[in-house]
Amino acid sequence: MSDPVTTDSDPFDAIVDAPFDAALSERYLVYALSTITARSLPDLRDGLKPVHRRLLWTMRQLKLDPGNSFKKSARVVGEVIGKYHPHGDTAAYDAMVRLAQDFSLRYPLVEGQGNFGNVDGDNAAAYRYTEARLTKTAMQLMEGLDAGTVDFIPTYNGEEEEPALMPGLFPNLLANGSSGIAVGMATSIPSHNVAEIIDATLELIDNPHVTHERLMELFHGPDFATGGQVVDSFAAISEAYRTGRGAFRVRGRFHAPEAKEADDIAAGIERLGAGQWQLVISEIPYQVAKGKLIEQIAQAIADRKLPILEDVRDESDTAIRIVLVPKSRNVDPDLLKESLFKLTDLETRFSLNLNVLDATRTPMVMGLKELLDHWTSSQIDILQRRARHRLGQIANRLELVRGYIIAFLNLDRVIEIIRTEDEPKPVMIAEFELTDRQAEAILNMRLRSLRKLEEMELRKEQDALLTEEAELNALLESPAKQRTRLKRDLRTLRKDYAEDTALGRRRTLIAEAAPTVEFSMDAMIEKAPVTVILSQKGWIRAASGHVPLDQEFKYKEGDALAFILHAQTTDKLLLAASDGRFFTLGCDKLPGARGFGEPVRTMIDLESDASIAAMMVHRPGGRLLLASSHGKGFVAATQELLAETRKGRQVVNLKDGAVLRVIREIPAQHDHVACVGDNRKLVVFNLEELPVMTRGQGVQLQRFRDGGLSDATTFVLADGLSWQMGGSGERTRTETEIRMWKVARGAAGRMPPQGFPKNNRFD
Repeated sequence: MSDPVTTDSDPFDAIVDAPFDAALSERYLVYALSTITARSLPDLRDGLKPVHRRLLWTMRQLKLDPGNSFKKSARVVGEVIGKYHPHGDTAAYDAMVRLAQDFSLRYPLVEGQGNFGNVDGDNAAAYRYTEARLTKTAMQLMEGLDAGTVDFIPTYNGEEEEPALMPGLFPNLLANGSSGIAVGMATSIPSHNVAEIIDATLELIDNPHVTHERLMELFHGPDFATGGQVVDSFAAISEAYRTGRGAFRVRGRFHAPEAKEADDIAAGIERLGAGQWQLVISEIPYQVAKGKLIEQIAQAIADRKLPILEDVRDESDTAIRIVLVPKSRNVDPDLLKESLFKLTDLETRFSLNLNVLDATRTPMVMGLKELLDHWTSSQIDILQRRARHRLGQIANRLELVRGYIIAFLNLDRVIEIIRTEDEPKPVMIAEFELTDRQAEAILNMRLRSLRKLEEMELRKEQDALLTEEAELNALLESPAKQRTRLKRDLRTLRKDYAEDTALGRRRTLIAEAAPTVEFSMDAMIEKAPVTVILSQKGWIRAASGHVPLDQEFKYKEGDALAFILHAQTTDKLLLAASDGRFFTLGCDKLPGARGFGEPVRTMIDLESDASIAAMMVHRPGGRLLLASSHGKGFVAATQELLAETRKGRQVVNLKDGAVLRVIREIPAQHDHVACVGDNRKLVVFNLEELPVMTRGQGVQLQRFRDGGLSDATTFVLADGLSWQMGGSGERTRTETEIRMWKVARGAAGRMPPQGFPKNNRFD
């Protein structure tokens, strides 16, 4: 007995020896192409992704027409994922929900009943609770599916068929827009006004060489579902549509219909009496959740970023109404608006990336004219296919009508053949020269239909069919007639979306923004006097009001006063470190003086071996004398010392263990510099000999044999050099005969006048 034949193959035979990078790139390319063509990018012909197309097709199969009753969303989702879209139910339902949201789609394709989410950002109810049916727009998009206009392709399991695209004339790609991220590419298309799209298309059909500028006169730009205002210039918008890439600044709109004055209505200002007023936001940017926007505004108030705003209230019902209450009636409304645009999502950017799949399913970024040209070509192709399909139907019907006419003319003989012949069909075909279909149709007629075989009616139908056939043949032979038919159909469609209809009226205002109100966060700070105290160990605080500078303050054990000064909450505080770095703090952000304050190192990145050498209020347009312990220095403009970050700004470069020794403000009238060294030598020179620098070591102020620079100051030579006397420091001495110390910069100097302080300092 022979061994049985083994049919099981060795699984190791399936292993293919191939380079890993080649195998990986091949598989990744398949995945990338699948993502691009079957998931993320829309087809320019119908503006739909596969999931949306399958949803609409399923709802059509379920007869969810606008005139029929609603059906549960769960029924639709189940049919979609079971027959056409082998993905999760959540993905399918989320796509369906978006098609029903009038704040997401400019022209919704699904009419929802139940909770389909809202503009606040709340999610839709589960699909077992909601119901849906198609809208008139969706029916227009699918019009012609039964007229042989598109190819049908097998579904993923081969059990059903689905349309490759929707053939309707509704320009869904631009009308409703699309967004998606594929592998290596993305698309972002805003919604637009259908009437404007059709106007631009008609212009292109009439004049294929039309300029882009002419198209933009008819096609004005985005028309978002939530309205708002596009504030870019016409030139910027036009350039974006010319290239297919760009971005738009979209703002919410202020509108107060209850205001009395026309200007107040347009500006969104409601007068409350006694000079009080409030602002009303009536439209918000597209894809901004109203709840999130209100939270942003409230958080800005809490963080004191909007101190000119008192409160924000949501008084919305079916229409958006966000009320803003200013801090006082003296607040500038334009400044408040500008601050909201800067600090919240009341102004956003919407990118334009016209990346779509063309008729060959190839991804391509197109400009407006190219996109409309491709869409027009696809509609011409659909028109031709519809005509050919109708010609086929006419040919079939004409064949039968001719057979019926022959039967009518020979009715008695036909009846005789049927009654007497066992096989009447071959006899009828031979005797009357009928086709098989004609004979079969005559034999299948009911007796009651015999009365309908009136020659006049049949010949009338035949003539009508022949006339229609001639018209369709003429249409197919003439591109000009095809364009005329397309224009007629577009004008008919436009009536449903005209400017005077609720659905067709433009919602988004296209208007370049007015000149920007100069906005600064400093303008948001309420001005109030404060006294800033910095201790020797680096604890900083700000007491309300201008308290006496000699007032006693409490410090931590072992700590004491280092610097104290008067300022306003709107001032910037300059801190100079011993390592030559300058830091900037807002006086409004300093901790209060109820405790010991906070360590200044928590606010700035001060090096561990550095200390604060000076503290002063920033004076715009001021100058400082900066000098190191090695005697090098320069003049710095205070505007160049401001630092935007906590790391500060390195201004004085120090070497060989030098420290920043002198930080003095230079009054405008001062013209000379006085320097004194550790060796008690004094030198005076002209202030013009010092360079004005933004960063560096500077130049040598005084030459030393031993030690370094002790102090330096500026003064008016004609008034003399002053210094504080010893003791309590309340007395000041002024030496007018100072010319004997006046030399060129960098000299060694000579001993100072009698009575000069022993600590070698001017104060």
